[in-house]
Amino acid sequence: MNSLRELNWPLLVVLGLLGLVRPAARITLEGTQLPTAVIALGMTVLVTGLWALGLGLARAANPVLGGIVAGLVYAIGAIILSGLLSPILLGHLEGPLAQPLAIAPMLATSGVWGAIAGGLGLIVRRIRWGTWTTGRVRP
Repeated sequence: MNSLRELNWPLLVVLGLLGLVRPAARITLEGTQLPTAVIALGMTVLVTGLWALGLGLARAANPVLGGIVAGLVYAIGAIILSGLLSPILLGHLEGPLAQPLAIAPMLATSGVWGAIAGGLGLIVRRIRWGTWTTGRVRP
């Protein structure tokens, strides 16, 4: 539990909410010439990179755990966003709230996504702060 107390919660909430550009881009770019898969993949790569940079450059106490938390914040935000926007845009509820069995896999997938971004953040931190050999952050 000490690991959770050491996390930079404001940073993780901001990073998680930043991930909401992914579904927002999918919604706003739908109907353009870009295929939905290209939009989703491009935004996933962009958000993963931003999460890795944020976790790595901020010297997060535990980038992997921080990434998992950011992923879970994203998932919760996406569930809420879907619940709010789908009735407005589609006229009926769609997404995880309409299919509650989808919530657990969504949380798990987002947590794994965050863990991957956190692992990349650890690499960023080690490159930036020169901790490849000692494992300790330079002052």
